[in-house]
Amino acid sequence: MDHYRLLVDEPGSRLDLFVSRLIPELSRSRVQALINGGFIRLDGRPAKAAARLKPGQVVEVEVPEPEPALLEPEPMELAVIFEDEALVVLNKPPGLVVHPAPGHASGTLVHGLLHHCPDLKGIGGERRPGIVHRLDKETSGLIVAVKSDQAHQRLSRAFKAKKVDKTYRAVLLGRPGWSDKTVEAPIGRHPTKRKQMAVLESGRPAVSLFRVVEEFAGPLVLAEVDLMTGRTHQIRVHAAHLGHPILGDPVYGSGSRERRLEPEARALAAPLGRQMLHAWRLGFDHPLTGQRLAFEAPYANDMRLVIEELQKTAGRPKKERS
Repeated sequence: MDHYRLLVDEPGSRLDLFVSRLIPELSRSRVQALINGGFIRLDGRPAKAAARLKPGQVVEVEVPEPEPALLEPEPMELAVIFEDEALVVLNKPPGLVVHPAPGHASGTLVHGLLHHCPDLKGIGGERRPGIVHRLDKETSGLIVAVKSDQAHQRLSRAFKAKKVDKTYRAVLLGRPGWSDKTVEAPIGRHPTKRKQMAVLESGRPAVSLFRVVEEFAGPLVLAEVDLMTGRTHQIRVHAAHLGHPILGDPVYGSGSRERRLEPEARALAAPLGRQMLHAWRLGFDHPLTGQRLAFEAPYANDMRLVIEELQKTAGRPKKERS
């Protein structure tokens, strides 16, 4: 258990804000939980989170060891791209669920990280990894998890402040009449299909930047997509909104379009069973050192093979635009 003794030197600060400012590895919600649990005392007595402090008062803080996670760690083969004491960056395969949820009580990325990371310092008092952003089950590519409250707070703020670069690659149906396109279309829950999202005037702002990288017979294109916001299913919804859904997407309307593909492309699409969408590049400042980090992940095998075969049918591989 860690112990802190803090001397108040300025008047008027709230107890929870004072402690979270002086012990930055504790989030405000974590501090409030410690106060409610009796682990933070003001002049030797329990106090409320909103208590106003006076110069000369003493705040004592005890931080208990993180509780073991309720989930059982599971050995899992993970494609780790980078890891240190603060975070781990992985190339998630398609088919792997990130978080436990109804119907996915085991076998998730979180279960695998609990086994892989014995040095977890814990998030919110529980020894578990912090997942700052998510990928759909069938979307492959880069995802980052953090190992401590402090790293979780800082990286979460970076995502909210749009200081994280996220570039995806996707195979789109059709041949757009543009080389790049900015989509600004709000996204919300579909009014009748509750498991789906849709472009809605009442939705939350969503911005995606599409760029055509390579054109194939089919017709199909390889596109890069930069996310300016992070809405659920954003790229899949915006691609369908453009009239160029992602190849293999079983939810957002690629099925009928795939049946009109040229025979060779249609044969490639038939066995896929998932959207050809990959979180390709990720860049952010390290939450503890401030160093800029940038990562790139290779495609999952099914997407790699589709792209290679499409390049062959085009006559020869085409040089990608940088």
